[in-house]
Amino acid sequence: MFNGDRYITRGIQAAIGIDIQMAMWMMIDELKNKNNFNLDYLQVFTINKVNSKGSTIVSIKHEQEVEPYLKEITIPTEYPIDRKVFVISSHYEDGKEYSTMMLSDEY
Repeated sequence: MFNGDRYITRGIQAAIGIDIQMAMWMMIDELKNKNNFNLDYLQVFTINKVNSKGSTIVSIKHEQEVEPYLKEITIPTEYPIDRKVFVISSHYEDGKEYSTMMLSDEY
């Protein structure tokens, strides 16, 4: 799962900085490479602004429901936001895989 082409929606392009997008894709790749772990087709990210000693960072909470998983990281960013993001693994008609990153309200 989560192999092949990767897409983002217009909402992601407009609302989420490339640094945060890349961090989310890397978190999926880490989980994908975890041994003996069942990756769910739906990955959920909750992004929250955090002020830390004058600089702004975001907390990115990555979770999935089946097999339960939760990991949280923080990264500095110029564009802090509070949003929920879904990344869904799907298949083209020919069976090839692709993934789409979207804001939760675009689902």
